[in-house]
Amino acid sequence: MIDWKSIVVKSTATVQDAIQAIDRGGMQFALVTNEQFQLMGVVTDGDIRRGFLRGVTLQSPAAEIMNRSPKTLPADAGHDAALALMRTHALRHVPLVDKDGRIVGLEAMSDLVGSTWRDNPVVLMAGGLGQRLHPMTIETPKPLLHVGGQPILETIIRTFVSQGFRSFYLSVNYKADQIRTHFGDGAQFGADIHYVQENEPLGTAGSLSLLPPLPDKPVLVMNGDILTNIDFSKLLNFHLDEKSDATMCVREYDFQIPYGVVKSDGHSFVGVTEKPLQRFFVNAGIYVLSPSTIATIDRNEKLNMTDLFERARVRTGHACVYPIHEYWLDIGRSEDFDRAKTDFTEIFK
Repeated sequence: MIDWKSIVVKSTATVQDAIQAIDRGGMQFALVTNEQFQLMGVVTDGDIRRGFLRGVTLQSPAAEIMNRSPKTLPADAGHDAALALMRTHALRHVPLVDKDGRIVGLEAMSDLVGSTWRDNPVVLMAGGLGQRLHPMTIETPKPLLHVGGQPILETIIRTFVSQGFRSFYLSVNYKADQIRTHFGDGAQFGADIHYVQENEPLGTAGSLSLLPPLPDKPVLVMNGDILTNIDFSKLLNFHLDEKSDATMCVREYDFQIPYGVVKSDGHSFVGVTEKPLQRFFVNAGIYVLSPSTIATIDRNEKLNMTDLFERARVRTGHACVYPIHEYWLDIGRSEDFDRAKTDFTEIFK
């Protein structure tokens, strides 16, 4: 029995409240109700990500981004009707309501057809030189540096496995033998690991051209030096829901200008804004790519990921960004490595 009350938030809830409910219930959405549990709307993980792109904040009302006309079924509709509705509208859950619109239950696709492992391949980029982490990376490739008692790349793989992913390709170059020796075929980690040998630098996307034929499913791609606790199934579902050919995770980056910024009109003084805070979205090094996008890369073509996204945008217009608010750290500098060691116990305990 699904505990649907665990994902209920009231009509006065903020976006942050909705995120907490989504995380608490693990169902990728929250139900917005009044005090009598009458359904007012549904907030999905995708609604929140799209809201961030429009400038919605954590303290904005959840009602600003909720779907006010969600699909529902009468309480006595039955499993067959629920399954048909979910398949027709590509839903994973459907609320059950009484004649007054009060929620009385929740049907889940996973309960009706059974849960399965994600068979989407995961490609982890683990071939970099790690020059900014010298001298630590002179003898050890960066993905094998230890954080929390185990290599960074092992934490990444174990995180994916815990979320139902099994098929991995490690793109290797620098000190590749060490990586192959540590991970082998992946069996000891509950994974199926294969290797893509990049004999010369091909950019951040070029090694994807060396992959063997892939299933007709989107591929997750991630840099092998990132620690994050995002839900990769949510990311994958967003990619599918948006019918995207290429989805890039992005992080909000704040930069405070340390001076008063002067606004002028020609030679005329208009005003001064003291030390304004600028906000940007930056590339987080985590992607979902459809097979058709990967197929546009010529074998051994030198190509950066940003250029691949530009190619997808021009080719189909279906390139998306996925804002992440979860923990994320790119271990590119010694200070990042030190921070990762401090954060690890709290984030990955």
